[in-house]
Amino acid sequence: MNQTILVTGGAGYIGSHTIKQLGKAGYDVVVYDNLSTGSSSALLYGKLIRGDLQDFTKLADLFDRYQFEAVLHFAASISVPESLVKPLHYYDNNTANTLNLLKCCQKFAVNKFVFSSTAAVYGEVKEYPVTESSPTVPINPYGSSKLMSERIIRDYSLASDFKYVILRYFNVAGADVSGKIGQCSKKSAHLIKVACDAALGRRDSVSIFGTDYPTLDGTGIRDYIHVQDLAKAHLDALTYLQTANESHTLNCGYGQGYSVRQVIDKVKEISQVDFKVIETERRKGDPACVVAAADKIRNVLGWQPQYNSLDTIVETTLAWEKKLIEVNN
Repeated sequence: MNQTILVTGGAGYIGSHTIKQLGKAGYDVVVYDNLSTGSSSALLYGKLIRGDLQDFTKLADLFDRYQFEAVLHFAASISVPESLVKPLHYYDNNTANTLNLLKCCQKFAVNKFVFSSTAAVYGEVKEYPVTESSPTVPINPYGSSKLMSERIIRDYSLASDFKYVILRYFNVAGADVSGKIGQCSKKSAHLIKVACDAALGRRDSVSIFGTDYPTLDGTGIRDYIHVQDLAKAHLDALTYLQTANESHTLNCGYGQGYSVRQVIDKVKEISQVDFKVIETERRKGDPACVVAAADKIRNVLGWQPQYNSLDTIVETTLAWEKKLIEVNN
């Protein structure tokens, strides 16, 4: 294929799963990652260049050396609670660094761009499911920093031949079904990983943050998407950009929501461990329900998810976490 793709943050959770699929599809991949949360061991394909997006000189040298066909931009800080405590870090890492990357795209005439965004741009949603045209009123710096990046990308596209696909992730979970890669970040506070950690005895309990939401069981509802299906959406977006002239912003979810309590119960069922659950107050910045309207991504990209099952998501997460325990022991 001989098309070289730059993947920023490719040593992370979602990036590494996407790189596996890119490599199997025949792409040459260059990974640019500072390894602050990612791991070089997660890279099954590609060449790793360790660096930070703040380092414009190093980034420009990279673009000059490889003449990239396209950029897939994963690198970001992604914790809602952390963003409330360190807002400037989020605007710096998520927004300013995206601007740096776009400047390099402009300088070296790279005009295909796939951007990792988030459902957090919608904020406290008023309609269900959430469509791509729903109001974007983020309620935390994480969502705001991503929305600012989206606007910069759109404005640049309007002024040039630059084309993009912005993918707004809902709740990503699961692990590679072959068991080769999975979530490696020790900082991950994702509910399914946390619950699996409790089931495997690596934490004493799981907390439910808020039981008084206006939902069926009072706990927050989210749309969970298997990481391999999300990775495939990036390949579909790249293929689309190689043949189409129109840019798009697309939700990445299944259109099916599960409550916090339902997820915990499912982990207990599959693991057969009745771990301790603590009910506590709501967290600032958490909306009650976020479920995707997912028709557009199927229609535009021809995306066909293969792992749309909470059982599969939990089973692959548990299998991966068990493997990590065995490797570390």
